[in-house]
Amino acid sequence: TFRESLPAPPRNSLILLLLPQSAIPREGAELATGGTRRGIVVSTLAEARFFAAGGFDDILYAFPVPRWRLAECSELAQRLQEFQVLLDSPQGLELLLQNALPNGKRWLVWLKLDCGNGRAGIRPTDPGALALARAIAQGSPQLVTLVGVYAHCGNTYGCRDIPAIQAIARDTTAAVLEFVTA
Repeated sequence: TFRESLPAPPRNSLILLLLPQSAIPREGAELATGGTRRGIVVSTLAEARFFAAGGFDDILYAFPVPRWRLAECSELAQRLQEFQVLLDSPQGLELLLQNALPNGKRWLVWLKLDCGNGRAGIRPTDPGALALARAIAQGSPQLVTLVGVYAHCGNTYGCRDIPAIQAIARDTTAAVLEFVTA
């Protein structure tokens, strides 16, 4: 897979992946992935289906899985090599555990951290955040596998200048690094 093709990091190190948000034409997403058609982020399941139909098979749906969208997510997870989802609550984890994928496939999960934009995710300072990460990672890895943590700087949308965007990016990076090294 895309991530498995990366060189092994030194022991006790972190890997940071910047995945292109793909609310762009397929051609743009293909260009952004260097032609691999792997490792893209989508905001809607319609986008996921669109890119899957175009040969993309490593897609992250960047919204915590709602119960009413579970069947669609399950279909994509079964169809694609890697269809990844976000979780931000113990209830979301339980939903996936109660709806295992068939044929040995696993739910591939990123823990969604809310680092200030307030749209979705669990605050990295929330005492339950680390417990949730551990529950995902150690609970039932044959059903649900923790891929990593995910943060989106959606709070930059209202910024008026580059220094403001950079400040949010620094704060988000610091919050994520503090969380993953706790």
